[in-house]
Amino acid sequence: MTDKVEFWFDPACPWAWMTSRWMLEVEKVRDVEVDWRIMSLAVLNEGRDELPEDYRKFLQKAWGPVRVVVAAREEHGPEHVKALYDAMGTRLHPGGQKDFRAVIEESLAEVGLPAELAAAADTDRWDDLVRASQQEAQGRVGDDVGTPVIAVNGTAFFGPVMSPAPTGEDAGKVFDGAVLLADYPGFYELKRSRSADPIFD
Repeated sequence: MTDKVEFWFDPACPWAWMTSRWMLEVEKVRDVEVDWRIMSLAVLNEGRDELPEDYRKFLQKAWGPVRVVVAAREEHGPEHVKALYDAMGTRLHPGGQKDFRAVIEESLAEVGLPAELAAAADTDRWDDLVRASQQEAQGRVGDDVGTPVIAVNGTAFFGPVMSPAPTGEDAGKVFDGAVLLADYPGFYELKRSRSADPIFD
């Protein structure tokens, strides 16, 4: 039976990127079908006064890629979500690019979408849809989480947060274990402190 996976991500989040690369490995070794969806760290952190100023500036920039992905989905179809995420994420994370405008423009060109979509980064036209997708993700797992959020056959959880992303059959085993734990109604949390930054290899 094919497992239906819903994967909510913010393109600017390096940890979501790591998990997404794991999911690509899972696709090779398990029978899964992934529906790629947007969420927003900026929306998630609205109203939180204790955030460091550098992170506030990052969140403001992070609106751009989210809005552009949503605009691309709405105007050109959902099949562009994953391709645009791959293009943006490759530049932002392993590529280390800091200029979000350049990342957006280059990514649109790479996947063959109109350059005019870059203007979506600077408008709130798509924000209701961003918020709705964010609310759907939070509605599955609660407010005390970040990105990514994953649902497998309807059972949702935050993460997993990993570095580096497992590959091959290891990726499949982690998937099996995560789904097994999340599927138990009384299971809520499994966590330890991160001792490594994202390893992009």
